Amino acid sequence: MFKSNNVTARIFQRQICTPAPGTSIYSARRFYENIVPSCTIYDVECPDQSFRKFTEDGLYLISFSRNHQELIVYRPRWLSFSCKEEDCDTHGLPLKAKKFEGFFTQLYTVTLASSGELICKDFFLYSETYQFGLFATSTAQIHDAPAVGGAVQGVPSVEKITFHLLRLEDGAVLDERVFCNDYVNLAHSMGVFLYDDLLAIVSLRYQRIHILQVRESGNLVDVQTIGEFCHEDDELFLYSNVQSMMNPDKSKLHEGPVNHVANGLHRNQPVGETPFLTGIKQRLLSFIFQGIWNEETDPSLRMQCLKKKFYFHFQDYVDLIIWKVQFLDRHHLLIKFGSVDGGVSRNADNQPAFFAVYNMETTEIVAFYQNSTDELYLLFELFCDHFHVSGKSSLHMNFISTHSNNIHALEQLRSNKNKACSFSQFVKKMLSSLPFSCQSQSPSPYFDQSLFRYDEKLISATDRHRQSTDHPIKFISRRQPNILKFKIKTGPEAGNTDSGTKKISSFIFHPFLPLALSIQQTLFLQPAVVNIHFRR
Repeated sequence: MFKSNNVTARIFQRQICTPAPGTSIYSARRFYENIVPSCTIYDVECPDQSFRKFTEDGLYLISFSRNHQELIVYRPRWLSFSCKEEDCDTHGLPLKAKKFEGFFTQLYTVTLASSGELICKDFFLYSETYQFGLFATSTAQIHDAPAVGGAVQGVPSVEKITFHLLRLEDGAVLDERVFCNDYVNLAHSMGVFLYDDLLAIVSLRYQRIHILQVRESGNLVDVQTIGEFCHEDDELFLYSNVQSMMNPDKSKLHEGPVNHVANGLHRNQPVGETPFLTGIKQRLLSFIFQGIWNEETDPSLRMQCLKKKFYFHFQDYVDLIIWKVQFLDRHHLLIKFGSVDGGVSRNADNQPAFFAVYNMETTEIVAFYQNSTDELYLLFELFCDHFHVSGKSSLHMNFISTHSNNIHALEQLRSNKNKACSFSQFVKKMLSSLPFSCQSQSPSPYFDQSLFRYDEKLISATDRHRQSTDHPIKFISRRQPNILKFKIKTGPEAGNTDSGTKKISSFIFHPFLPLALSIQQTLFLQPAVVNIHFRR
């Protein structure tokens, strides 16, 4: 639409030209080529805190105290100061403008962690209406905890995990949900997924998917638990059958004693400790069996196929545990299965894994793939946006660049695919990101690959710490490949004097303002170096 790079000419052209139908928002986002964070305040004076992220509406900056006990919430505000000179652009910023308080106003501080608990600084989710925030606190992990009460052997235990639902406007704690002697992967919100008003929490230790609803009143309400049982009345049905087997009708006593052992049940054995497989595992095995059964029509070939593909790997399928879950929509879950070691490992890219699509209404598995399947990779390449699910009222998340909506991201993906030594290993690497972590990407327009080009090894929309570099990160115009639009440098302005110390960096971009924080820290708990990048 725009032929000129001058912002005044673009505004005038916008007044006299009408964009093509359905492209008005994309045309408006091109103004970000002119409005960039071109000014940097290095090593700004700020509180020694762990800054987390902005909410998508841009009204709140979430941070945690360094002792992981308190939540501190700020309201972003634009820098304002007066200048009495004629040419203010040539003068430096006043001293007050170089402080953190010049850009942010503290709204409140809330103590979340009780005795023995710490706030998980990598965990924070906001509701679709941006009215509520979900935070988590937990005690220390017990790595060699015994597997009792149906727990999975090898999965650590946490004495207490507490999820806190807060009203972001004033910090009021509206509801809490506590998990005792359990394990939920809170790092980067991997074990929790929020879609619309539905919340999924994965218990790795007990292999349960807890589905909750976030009500408008600020309450967390149980919807269902998927694991041992799939239907709400499964437990009642099994218990009633156990009771009838343990207490046969008196009129049938003359028929002889009931062999409870042959039925897989013992008189003093509770329902939760029966040798039966869990409901979700039964569904999975049935789907795999049915799929292999339908591959062949000849009875002899069918039995050979079942022996080779199902019975030979039966115990491997039985030993699978749920790693991670995400919503695909309100009725379908994408569930990742794998070994126990991969479920608790930080790097499970090389571990064998499987993906299943589960229908919560019918309690059926509707699809099943291995993590090296070409079919799933093709779906991932063509329909990546369907895995990046966002709420109906999401303001900016629908414009995140992926290889299914951006030609530049697709070219980069195909380039990496052509450079890969092994296609199967490349498929495993790409599918290792599934299921996507909830709210793990920044919707900032400066990560829009149709507008800017940057080194994704140094910075990207994905919320992750990265190896720090002394060189500035360049954002180059996509339409004019040789034009540098702005650059972001982490750490002190003069560079790091201690080159031997390993440093990591994180970036927090405002969802729509030309405002960003770059945070450089060492592994020795020294105060972080915070730079503020903004448009002056």
